[in-house]
Formats: sequence, structure tokens, C-alpha cells
Amino acid sequence: MAHGSWAERAILILLIAASLVLFWLRLRKMVDAVRRARPTPDFNLSPAWPRIRQFLWEVLAQGKVIWQRPLPGLAHAFVFWGFCAFALITINHIAVGFGGRFLYPEHGFGRFYFAFVAVWAALVAVAIAGLFVRRFVARPVWLGPVSPESGVIAGLIFFLMITYLAGLRLGDAAIAGRVNWWLHTVALLAFLPLIPHTKHLHLALSPITVFLRRQGFSRIPPLVGDEDFGLDTGKDVTRIDALQAYTCVECGRCTEHCPAYNTGKALNPKEIVLGLRHYLNEFGAGNEAPLLGKHISEEAAFQCTTCGGCEFQCPVGIQHLPVIIGLRRGAVNTGKWEDEYGGKLFLNLERNGNSLGFPAGERQKFIEKNDLPYYDGTQEYCFWLGCMGAYDPQGREIVLALARVLRHVGVTFGVLRKEKCTGDPARRLGNDLAVSQVAEANIETLRAAKVGKMVSICPHCVRTISTDWREYGATFEIEHHSELLARLQARLPAAATRERVVFHDPCYLGRYRNIYDEPRTVIAHYGDVVEPRRTKERSFCCGAGGGQMFLGEEKGKRINAERAEELAGSGAPVIGTACPFCQTMFRDALGAVTQTPPRLLDIAQIVAASLPAEGPKQAM
Repeated sequence: MAHGSWAERAILILLIAASLVLFWLRLRKMVDAVRRARPTPDFNLSPAWPRIRQFLWEVLAQGKVIWQRPLPGLAHAFVFWGFCAFALITINHIAVGFGGRFLYPEHGFGRFYFAFVAVWAALVAVAIAGLFVRRFVARPVWLGPVSPESGVIAGLIFFLMITYLAGLRLGDAAIAGRVNWWLHTVALLAFLPLIPHTKHLHLALSPITVFLRRQGFSRIPPLVGDEDFGLDTGKDVTRIDALQAYTCVECGRCTEHCPAYNTGKALNPKEIVLGLRHYLNEFGAGNEAPLLGKHISEEAAFQCTTCGGCEFQCPVGIQHLPVIIGLRRGAVNTGKWEDEYGGKLFLNLERNGNSLGFPAGERQKFIEKNDLPYYDGTQEYCFWLGCMGAYDPQGREIVLALARVLRHVGVTFGVLRKEKCTGDPARRLGNDLAVSQVAEANIETLRAAKVGKMVSICPHCVRTISTDWREYGATFEIEHHSELLARLQARLPAAATRERVVFHDPCYLGRYRNIYDEPRTVIAHYGDVVEPRRTKERSFCCGAGGGQMFLGEEKGKRINAERAEELAGSGAPVIGTACPFCQTMFRDALGAVTQTPPRLLDIAQIVAASLPAEGPKQAM
């Protein structure tokens, strides 16, 4: 082919030009949609190193792809690495068509590199064949409907690998070699314009999306100005939102791990992202058409527990939760969402300052009856009770258990005289006014008390105080009680008898805070830790998050029942928790899913049970 005719070269030029033009005509619409979207609030490339690190791990090393789904993940990684290896070969291949080359398979570096890429070609051929069988024969339900374009793309990739390997034997001078060269070239140029028309656009976009995504897990962007209410219409879509919508590879990992989808709800996080893509394709960014409706279901958006399983699993950098919460904000802040339970929750926050709707005096009675000291600035910790710890009977038992442990080891603490809800359920449901009212009141109280270190039994409170309150200028130091208890183990006695404890990882402690070892360290001091089928990063939600504890879960199987069955099915006599929301949800479900339910204990209660007996003190 190095001595091909001028006619062949002219044909090659026309084919390359046609391929590039067709590629750009489709890609330009997506580029325009992203460009026309509004700038992303609070976006900053600094610090650069975390972005570089995640790019190296998730894109180049394909770490998340392999780690979370090893066999298909490794197959995808082989295809990606193979394409990286083929980049130099492809440039050389096109150069051959114009009578030149810089890699020679007969000697030097070229000889090594052609052989090196041949290994990758074989691996890619096997991998793409396996992925084809998986999608079109095995067909896991979370992949969704079979796409014919996926089969065409897989066929082209396989054909490219075969023609490359054949070219190594045939060369490019003889007639058979020249025919093979043209077959490879046509397949290559046909592949390029197909990319923007299929989910394989992620090949071009995912490296950019991974590098540019918002830093921090489930980071909710701040509202900017008086006219920003969240994701209400097309004019509210940000460039990051649009970029991520077009990056979706439709792999279904988010769907596979979504507790709402797995229990028969309308929500499918993949369809939320694809719905945004369909909206942008039809209406474009910057218009006044509502986002919720034709392409995105309001019902689905408000079924999310914000467990983060979708965002954690996504291999191409899509952040589902800022979009879902943004859609909720757009509906709630503009008064379009009407829900009896949600309205009651917001009214409770406004009138009583807590999500459960109890008078504030009930908290004070609990504190005084159980001799909990008030924080005066001299104690080591300010003990943040939270709504569940202050008002819920089981939550109060956890508070008292932790207080007993802290007293035993000599760690001083005090509780606030006044404390409102952190605003977590309102934050996840999208009511920014309700959040600002309780957050600002709490921040004023904490600053007036000159609070230093804080500890809480509730990972939702920890997340909201440590992260969400930064939007209001607060930077308080707070930790979850599992972290504190893990450090105190050397000062605590071991249990007289050991029991098997199956531990449930709370979403807001695990995926949100990356705390997995500490509660297990605590339990291991008193018993044997048993892992449920879905554990740690893959833990299945209890169903309380995202404000769902306060809404009516009316469709499908209850999420807490699904998880309670799994925990009870482990055979362990004790279920260990580290979140009062989780404990409440499981307490409600266990009696319905098993005749002899396991005992349900928070890690603080497990520790307190090993302490010497003291005079009885009961919560109100």
C-alpha cells in the first residue's frame, strides 16, 4: 500500500474527510448543548492533584471499572488499554496510505511494538466477544433494552482486531495485504462517526468528565443569586450536568445498586441521566421548558434515598445525586411539588425545629432526667444529639449508652441547651429555605457556646454539619461516634461472652464518609463480625435517607424489609448498626420479615453492655 495509486490516495482523503465531517456534525450538537448551559457554580480546578489522581486511577488504570465489577470490568479495561496501544499503530496505518510510515514491523522499535500490539489485539478480540455475549445473550436486566448499535460497534472493534492480526502476516504490498489494509481502514473510518450516535461517546467524553467532575462525594452545588432555585428548567442546567448527561455509557451499574429500583419503584438513576440527555437533545440548554415531565419523572426523582450507590459505582464520572437533588430543589423551591408527608416534615422543622415534630421541651426533659451535662466550654466534646437522639426512644437509648461509655473512660462531654435539626432531610428533599433557617440558628448557638470538637451518633448529622453547613460559613470539627469508640477500645473491657454480629454499613457513614473499619474494630472487641451479602461500599440502604423516612413509601417492596431480610438471613443473633435512622427502619421491618428477629443494637450499646452494671436509668 506504500506505493498505492493517486486514485487510492484520493479515495482515502475523501473517506477520512467524510468520517471526520460526520463525526463532527453529531458531536457539534453536544458541544453546543454543553457550551450553552450555564457555568457551574463554585467550580474550581484547584487543587489539581486530587483531579490528577482520580484521572490516573479511574481512567488510565481503569481502577473503578475493574474493582466494582471484576470480570466485565477487566474486559472493558482490555478494550480501553488496547485502544490506547493502537493509537500509534493507527497513525502509522494512515501514514502508510499516503506512502509513508514511521514504524517498520521488520526491525527496531517497530518490530517490538507491532508484536506488543498484536497481544493487545488478541486480548481485545476476546474481551469484546465476551462483552457481546454478555449484552446480547446473558442480558443482565440492569443493562436495559438491547441496542443494535452496540452490536455494530462490537462487530467493528472485533473486525479491526482481526484485520490488524491478518495484516501482520499478509503485509501491505501484495494484493491480499492491500485488500486487508482497505478493509481495516474502512472499518476504522466507519467506527469514528458512529461514536457520537451511541453510548460509545464516553470513549471521548469520560476522561474529560472524570477530570472535571465536582470534587467531593454527592457535593450539592450552592444556589447563586435570587433567581436560582435548583434544576427547574433548561436554563438551570449547568455545563457539568450537560457533560455528564452525554457521558453516560448505559452500563447499568447505578441501576444495579439502586435500592429504589431493586424494590420495584419508578426510580432508575440511569434513566434520570438519560432523561436529561433526551431533554437537551430535544430542547437544548437555556430554555424555559420544565425538566420534570416528559423526559424525567417527578415521582422517580422523589423516590431516591440519596444512598449514593449510583454515584459511587459510576465508572465514567457521573454524579447522579447533585442532579436528583437539584431536580427536587427546582420542584420544592418553586412550590411545584406537593406531598402531604413532605409538607408535614417542613412544617415540623419550621414550628418545632425538629423533623419528628416534638415540642423542644421534650428534649430538655430527657436531658435533665438522665443527668446529661450541658456543654460549658470546659468539656472535651460537645455531644450533638440530633433529632433521633433527642426525641426517638431507641435513639435516646443509643445516646445514653454512649454517654455511659464516655463516662467510664473519663472523656468529658456536654450537650447543648438548645439544638435544632441540622436540616438533613430538608436538604436532601430540596427545601433550601427550611435548611437555611435551622442551620443558621444552630450555627449561632454553636458559636455562642464556643464549641470545639463535636461527636454525634448520627452520620446524617455529621455529614450535614461538616459539609453542607460550609455553605453558610460554618467549619465545625465533628466526628461520628464509631471513630471515637474505635480510638477508645484499649481503655475498655472486653465482653465476657462473644456473639456473632452482622454489621450494616450506613450509607452516610460508609460511602459519604468512607468509614468502614472503625465500627468493625469496635464490634470485633466484643464479638465476631459477620458480613452480609451486600457490605461496605456495596451496602444496601435501609431506606431512610433522602427524606424518605418521613415520606410515604407506597410502591413496591419496602426497602427496609429488603435489607432486614438480608441481615436476618445471615444467621447472626445480633444486627449491629451505627445510625439511629437505620435502627429505626430495621426495628419496624424485622418483626414483619422473621418470627424470631435478631437483637438490634447500635455499636455504642454493644460497648456499653460490657461495662460493669450501674443503677438503672431509663429514657423517657
